Amino acid sequence: MASIEELRVERLKKIGLLKEAGRAPYPNKIPRDFSLDHVRANFTALLEAKKEISIAGRVMVVRGQGAIQFVVLNDGTEKFQVVFKKDVIGDDEMAFFGSIIDVGDFISVTGELFTTQRGEESIMAKTWVMGAKSLLPLPEKWHGLQDEDEKLRKRYLDIMLDPELRELFVKKSKFWNAIRSFMLAEGFLEVETPVLENTTGGADARPFKTHHNALDMDVFLRISCGELWQKRLMVAGYNKVFEIGRIFRNEGVSPEHAQDYTQLEFYWGYANYEDGMELVERMYKHVAQEAFGTLQFTIGSFTVDLGAKWERYDYAETIKKFTDIDINVASMEDIEGALKRLKVEYDKKGWNRIRATDTLWKYCRKKIGGPGFLINVPVEMSPLAKLSKDGKTVEQFQPIIAGSEIGKGYSELNDPIDQRARFQTQQDMRDAGDDEAQMFDHEFVEALEHGMPPTCGFGVSERFFAFLANKPIREAQLFPLMRPK
Repeated sequence: MASIEELRVERLKKIGLLKEAGRAPYPNKIPRDFSLDHVRANFTALLEAKKEISIAGRVMVVRGQGAIQFVVLNDGTEKFQVVFKKDVIGDDEMAFFGSIIDVGDFISVTGELFTTQRGEESIMAKTWVMGAKSLLPLPEKWHGLQDEDEKLRKRYLDIMLDPELRELFVKKSKFWNAIRSFMLAEGFLEVETPVLENTTGGADARPFKTHHNALDMDVFLRISCGELWQKRLMVAGYNKVFEIGRIFRNEGVSPEHAQDYTQLEFYWGYANYEDGMELVERMYKHVAQEAFGTLQFTIGSFTVDLGAKWERYDYAETIKKFTDIDINVASMEDIEGALKRLKVEYDKKGWNRIRATDTLWKYCRKKIGGPGFLINVPVEMSPLAKLSKDGKTVEQFQPIIAGSEIGKGYSELNDPIDQRARFQTQQDMRDAGDDEAQMFDHEFVEALEHGMPPTCGFGVSERFFAFLANKPIREAQLFPLMRPK
């Protein structure tokens, strides 16, 4: 069996033969009257017209020899059979075609449509031209790429050979289009906010850092989809804004986490977290129906019906239910003892009571199928949310689906004095070694001092899509970041 390099050398020779014959191996355009799905859908009408047409696509199959050859083309919309017959195309052209063509090449064929004796809709080739000569062979079509690393590294081949994967990204496009159309229909204005920031904000996450040469200063890639910028727009007088954009977090790789991904965030003036929960529930149902055509999903070990009643999960009560720990009175030693008893592993770097409590909650959430909303989160866990009437929790809500938090929203904190104090607490944590704690954004506090109306904010990432597709997030991204070979 020939090696990849030997096959490449042979195909390079075929490029030489094309050039010797005065034929371009990579022309800038080739004849193509219709896409193959159009030909398939309108075959009878085109057949009855008895006119020559031109089609084009990638050669996926070549079979037969001598006086007749059958070629299957795929242009990304459909597959279609081309028949080459020596008595139609001519002896010399038949021989030349056989000496040049390989699976993987792009060609254009001109001829008349007909139906074979076996009933196969086909086109009889009268002429053909090369569209692009492939130098490397395609993976064996019945098995495709088997190595998981190669599947992600060479996505273009995996998508080409796996119809289900190809359809997955059609659904992902529908997913984001459904979110955008939903937000626009609800009267929200789409905006764009900076990706490079002096101070990151809007999430507890480790940012990527880079250098801005023109201004000679270090900057960060944003870790939220413009949360503190969008809230400035609330100060400015807009009442409903949203952004769908890329965000970046310099964190670990897991089935639920990526380092750069797409997120929606919206901000809604004169609304609170109760309004947000009602809107988000409707949005999730709409998006699931539009992208997947159903509200029932199998996600990991959970069966989730988004059309069922959405429950409310109290943060402290849920932790007590699953761990017997009352976080309102438990000491740090109590929480660490529970984690040890439950055999929960955790990273001691930047370890503090907030991280310990959050680790305990993450153990609990894995047991909740949902759908529903996590509420009554302690104030120290959420520095940007408005304080509840009890003075201990915040008006925050997080959709819980299949054991995970799929989004986060809250009644936004608009008290500049409270915000300043919470930023200082976060900065103290950061100075003590917690590099995921939030930075003190003095300019944002100044904006709040001009006055911001009561506002509900919410964000959800493409992890929601990955969950609905029952895929790890990297498998639900077209081109996830890979370590260079």
